[in-house]
Amino acid sequence: MSSTVQLQVGDTAPDFSLSASTGQTVSLQDYLGKKRVVLYFYPKDNTSGCTKEACSFRDNLQNIEVKDTVVLGISADSLKSHDKFIEKYDLNFPLLSDQEHKVAEAYGAWGEKKMYGKTYMGMIRKTFVIGKDGKLEHVFHKVKAAEHGEEILSLLEKE
Repeated sequence: MSSTVQLQVGDTAPDFSLSASTGQTVSLQDYLGKKRVVLYFYPKDNTSGCTKEACSFRDNLQNIEVKDTVVLGISADSLKSHDKFIEKYDLNFPLLSDQEHKVAEAYGAWGEKKMYGKTYMGMIRKTFVIGKDGKLEHVFHKVKAAEHGEEILSLLEKE
């Protein structure tokens, strides 16, 4: 089923609870009233674009966290896959496993994709900045993976 959801700035972010690479369950509720959340959806661990995006967040995380903000990555990969990805690239933020893609569907990040002439359903690269009040402050429907961490940091520094 293709996602028809198209969330916009000002919308209330859909709540979620997912298993994280930290061994805990992470929920949006954990951060409400406390921290801003950068929630980014990415297609697959250990692929070129996703690795560039994750490393971009890794390299900018310290400065992002100074802005009272956490970074959470979501894909449909298993926790075991996330653990290998984190270890290989020394990632310093949690990755959440959405194997049934329910959270991705709620955020409009699951849908029809095309590669090598084939059409299939998969995770769409999107990012949402969620305010402490649970409202969407910024929505990125198109993401340049390699510079995305810098882009988010620059956005947070303007506020």
